[in-house]
Amino acid sequence: MHIANIEWDDKKTALLYKIILYICGAIMASITFYALFQSIGEYLSTGKVTVGEILVTTEFPIKGFAKPVSYLMLASVIGWYCVTRLGVRVTKKNSKASIAIIELISIAVTVISLYELMYNFMVWNALITAGLMKGELEIDKLNMPYPSANTPWSLVFATKMFLASLIISAHAWYLSAKAYNERNRHNI
Repeated sequence: MHIANIEWDDKKTALLYKIILYICGAIMASITFYALFQSIGEYLSTGKVTVGEILVTTEFPIKGFAKPVSYLMLASVIGWYCVTRLGVRVTKKNSKASIAIIELISIAVTVISLYELMYNFMVWNALITAGLMKGELEIDKLNMPYPSANTPWSLVFATKMFLASLIISAHAWYLSAKAYNERNRHNI
């Protein structure tokens, strides 16, 4: 009887993770489509678009509240967590070689994300300081015209998305290292 209750709890928990994952997916898709639609309109009218700026300058649901970039970051991290919780049984069946490949990829993405996050924070800080020296403070409008002047990146957007990337890839690294170690223990 106790085992049946555990299975029922696992099914209810899995259903909860699936519902949250679908909600996160819907949030990410709607924010992405909104940003693409707005950015295409901006590009067609000006010939230039700042990546992510529309998600930083829009406030939703009311002015002074959160911005879509914050929802996108949060939905990405929570959605990733739900995916890992739902896929834990499947990934335990992977070979040591496939787990090692996933671990190496996640290490690379973690290092790149950490570098980009630090880089964006430093550039953002420098631009804020330079603006304050001129008597200006427009944090949400700061961008980096790299790699192309026609498509600069909003520093708020880049910083938040690389933070999400860092959290997700570091978590993937942790989970893959844990799975690899578990496979080693069972093979000894």
